[in-house]
Amino acid sequence: MKVIGAGFGRTGTSSLREALERLGFGPCYHMREVARDPSRAVAWRAAARGVPVDWERVLDGYASTVDWPGAAFWEELAGRFPEAKVVLTVRDAEQWYDSARRTVFAGSIRSERLPVRLGFHAVRVLDPRFGAFTRMINEAVHDRVFGFPLSDRERVLEVYRRHLERVREAVPADRLLVYDVREGWEPLCAFLGVPVPDEPFPRSNDAEAFRRDRQQSLPRLLGRALVARAETLRP
Repeated sequence: MKVIGAGFGRTGTSSLREALERLGFGPCYHMREVARDPSRAVAWRAAARGVPVDWERVLDGYASTVDWPGAAFWEELAGRFPEAKVVLTVRDAEQWYDSARRTVFAGSIRSERLPVRLGFHAVRVLDPRFGAFTRMINEAVHDRVFGFPLSDRERVLEVYRRHLERVREAVPADRLLVYDVREGWEPLCAFLGVPVPDEPFPRSNDAEAFRRDRQQSLPRLLGRALVARAETLRP
């Protein structure tokens, strides 16, 4: 493990993942890895409960990690991989919350309403793999990091600000890059000691596209869950 991302999701972590992989610090572990293979959720859920985790095994084959769930365990990872550098992606707090509420928090905030909560419960029952993934998000991110409804703007913002302070205080300056992805290649490459690529800095995971996709998520997930259950019942 060479680079540990300590920034919350929606602080440019998808762009940073692509940048790290283009710079030779990949593969990079991201929430997408758990979404693609929900069996990975087991280790993160165990870590959230305080069970000792073999981080080398969890991150085997990866040279870096960004976004959730790794950002929820940045301190444990920084301690386990003392040679790894830490990148704290930052964004204006109010803008970060507005973006997160429209995207990565949207499902959880919607599930505070009973009909949506029942819909997600049905998906979990029909498709245990999806259930493991969503429970991992709840346990390893929402409960561990925030601990209260994500619709509570001021409390969530306070957690975000405290997190930035904690990382700055805990990580030695020569090991830490506080980084806004809008700064592009130069500060990141200087910190990692690699040449600046002759190509534009990656920009990915547009919030509007994420939001449009999320609006269709529950019906699509229900459809997939029904297919998955039908496959298990096939003789």
